[in-house]
Amino acid sequence: MRVDVHAHLWSERYLELMAGLGVPTQAQRGLGAGSADEELAARFAQLDAAGVDLQVLSVPPVSPHVADEAAATRAARLVNDEYADVVAKHPERFRAFAALPLPHIDASLKELVHALDDLGMVGAAVTTSILGRGLGDPVFEPVYEELNRRGSVLYVHPAGEGAGAELIAGHNLTWSIGAPVEDTVAIMHLILAGIPSRYPDMKIIASHLGGALPMLLNRTDHQVPWEAPGTPELPSVAARRMWFDTVGHDHAPALRAAVETFGADRLVLGTDFPYQAKEEYQAAIDYVTRTVTPEQATAILDTNARELFGF
Repeated sequence: MRVDVHAHLWSERYLELMAGLGVPTQAQRGLGAGSADEELAARFAQLDAAGVDLQVLSVPPVSPHVADEAAATRAARLVNDEYADVVAKHPERFRAFAALPLPHIDASLKELVHALDDLGMVGAAVTTSILGRGLGDPVFEPVYEELNRRGSVLYVHPAGEGAGAELIAGHNLTWSIGAPVEDTVAIMHLILAGIPSRYPDMKIIASHLGGALPMLLNRTDHQVPWEAPGTPELPSVAARRMWFDTVGHDHAPALRAAVETFGADRLVLGTDFPYQAKEEYQAAIDYVTRTVTPEQATAILDTNARELFGF
């Protein structure tokens, strides 16, 4: 079974709701990532052509992470119920990550129970930061505790906020440079807080080959002992407790670096649909097969995600 762990779907109803809450939605419109029959038919044709059996849907960066708790809760329930409906109609094609009304912890725990127990979702998706808080913030630990107790998945996707830096967001670099910077920072926040080791049964998937971490992991091992001496284990050890999707925009050197840094067993197929669609969707898979060994390609494309999720 070939599983694409990094794929999006947004209904117009959900986008309108989030736009009304002040969340930007322009970049999610008109891309064929909706739930209308014609959009789904075109999506399924692309999956068939690429040999992809299943996509795991996620809502970030349009996540219901807003300050108003009632609005966040309403939005999370809407999109989770929508996802459950589309999965029920197309169980051979879709699974879904839950959206959570963070940073509201009690509401998020309640929604997590609904999503996992009632809707059958496979984990939760969050953005790399939540209203200015990093993912290592202790406020989020009750969510990690629950995911860990269940042996479930935490999927981490960029927030699209330039890592809080005006030098990124203010210079048209939010997604080209800012997104992988956010990936890198979020992973390190989790590592510095000891989340991967303290919650070993929570399966963390990070986006985009881990951002810059394949190039920086040895550096972090050298720097962290004196810069962050409270870190419970070396970043190279903690990172290999996690998984990383293969979205690398057809750049073979980046994929090789991730394989050599994390191991092929820690990589899972991701495409970032609809941002890589049509020819780019196929390329997101082909660059794996032409870059790594056949055995590694089989693990990355066809084995690792299935084992991770228990499909």
